[in-house]
Amino acid sequence: MSPPWNLLAERLFGSHHTIVADGDFLSGTGCFDGQEVAVLGTTGHAEVGLELALAQARQVLDIVERHPGRPILLLIDTQGQRLRRREELLGLNRAMAHLGKSIDFARRQGHPVLGLVYDQALSGGFITSGLIADACDALPDALIHVMGLPAMSRITKLPEVALRQLAQHNPVFAPGAENYVRMGGVRRLWHGDPVLALRQALADLSPHDERALAGASRGGRRLAAEVMQRVLDAA
Repeated sequence: MSPPWNLLAERLFGSHHTIVADGDFLSGTGCFDGQEVAVLGTTGHAEVGLELALAQARQVLDIVERHPGRPILLLIDTQGQRLRRREELLGLNRAMAHLGKSIDFARRQGHPVLGLVYDQALSGGFITSGLIADACDALPDALIHVMGLPAMSRITKLPEVALRQLAQHNPVFAPGAENYVRMGGVRRLWHGDPVLALRQALADLSPHDERALAGASRGGRRLAAEVMQRVLDAA
């Protein structure tokens, strides 16, 4: 079972952090190896609605303005975007796009950005956070999937039993952190001491997107890197 955010923060930073929860929104800083790390994210299996998406984006932009180059750690626990008529009418898609672009902007301004799925990551709440970071890691017990098989069955019109059979052999259809490692969306799982894992994770961050290549080498996404290269060659 994954630890709650406050226990994880204590393991990573000891008492040297100012991370607090405001509802489902986490924000603060932690001192790690003598360096300040900006921390933000979600908790409580958060539904990412307008307010939460904009709060995270505002925090990222504040970090860029006030603390140039400071590493950013995204702590992720979300059940995805809030499925409400209000959110759709007010433009949740644009608010979540703004969050994703804010994280990408921070990366382009020289902020190393690391995502960590410490509990669960579903749907748009994951796409606009951890999957836009320089790299995204996960705790071994984390639950990750973009669409549950029952929902996928309704969308694709394929029987759920058929999708479950596909999931046994193809990680695209299967939930679980290990399958996202195979696809390259998650770089690695944090086994053992989380302090050592965070130190290694920060040291290994690269501004280059290597997820498609990782997915090909791990057998989870065999064609993505090849197709991307063909498009680049034809441009």
